[in-house]
Amino acid sequence: MTGACGTRVLSLNSLVRLQRGRNTPATPRRLPVPDGMTAPMGCDAVAVPARFGPLVLPRLPRVGCVYADEAHWWWLVPSDSDYALEWPAPAHYAAGAVLPDTEAPELPGLIHRPDGTLPYTPPIPLYLALCRLTDTTPAWSRPVSA
Repeated sequence: MTGACGTRVLSLNSLVRLQRGRNTPATPRRLPVPDGMTAPMGCDAVAVPARFGPLVLPRLPRVGCVYADEAHWWWLVPSDSDYALEWPAPAHYAAGAVLPDTEAPELPGLIHRPDGTLPYTPPIPLYLALCRLTDTTPAWSRPVSA
C-alpha cells in the first residue's frame, strides 16, 4: 500500500507481525542432556547464584547433571518439577531447561554427570535444600488462610 506522498504505509497486520518477530528469541539456548543419557520425563532446570552451588551439592542424596558458569549453577530436573512448588528466591526455574537471555553466548559447562543414564536431580531434595539455605518455609508447611 502506498500513501498520498509516495511513502509506504504499513497495515496493522504488518505492524503486529513485525512486533512479534522482534519479541521472539532467535534460538533458545537449552542445557543439553549429555550423550548416552535419556530424559524420558522431559527436562527443566533450576538455577541458583553460583555462591549457593557448593552449599547445595553436599545436601543432596543424589545429584544429576549440574552445569555452571560464573553467575549460576544449574540442576537438571524432570519436567513440571515446579508443579505446586514456589521455588525460593533467588532460585530460577527454567521450563524446558531454556536459559534466560543474557550477554554470555556460551552455555554453562557440565561440572557433574551422574553414573547411569538419567540426568535428573530429584526435585524435592533440591527444593528442600534451597529452602533451608534461603531460610524459606516450604510451600506445604505454610499456614493456610481462609
